[in-house]
Amino acid sequence: MNVINDEVFAVILALTVVGSVIPALIILRPEVTEPFTSIGLLNSECKIGDYPSYVIPRDDIDLCIQVFNYMGYPILAQVRYKVGTAKDLPTNTIPSALSIIKNITVIVPHNAEKLVKARFPVIVDESMIGKNATLIFELWIYDNVKNEWVYSGEWVHLHVRVAGVPLT
Repeated sequence: MNVINDEVFAVILALTVVGSVIPALIILRPEVTEPFTSIGLLNSECKIGDYPSYVIPRDDIDLCIQVFNYMGYPILAQVRYKVGTAKDLPTNTIPSALSIIKNITVIVPHNAEKLVKARFPVIVDESMIGKNATLIFELWIYDNVKNEWVYSGEWVHLHVRVAGVPLT
C-alpha cells in the first residue's frame, strides 16, 4: 500500500512541476502579436529636435539614427542614406530611386533599440546650392529566407537648405 502512495505522490509532484514550468515559459517569452520595426532621426546629441536647417555642400552633418526592433527575434538592419529633393521621398512600398551615399548596418535584438551616431556627407549637385535638399534615411531588413535586403517601408527625412552661392 505504501508503494501506491509513493507512486501517486510522484505523479502529483511531476504534474505540479510541469504545471508550474509552462506558465513560467509563457511569461518569460511573451507572444509578439503585431511585429514591427521603426526608425527615428535624432539630432547630433541623439535627442529629438534642434535639427540643422542649413547644410554646406561636401561637408558632413552629424546626426543620430534610432532603429527599434519588435519582430520577436534579432534583426540585421541597414539604414541607407540618400540626398535629393522632396519629390524623391520613398513611399511605404517603394524606396527612393536615388543613389545610396552611405550604409549603416546594425544588429538589433528583439525589443531593443540601437542608437547610431554618425557623420553623413552632404553630396549635392551644384544646382541645389541656395535651394532645399532632403536627407533621406531608409530602413532595410535582411531576410534570411530570401538571402537579400528587403525595404521595410519605413524611412525618415530632414529638409534642409543648401548654403552657398551658385557659381553661375
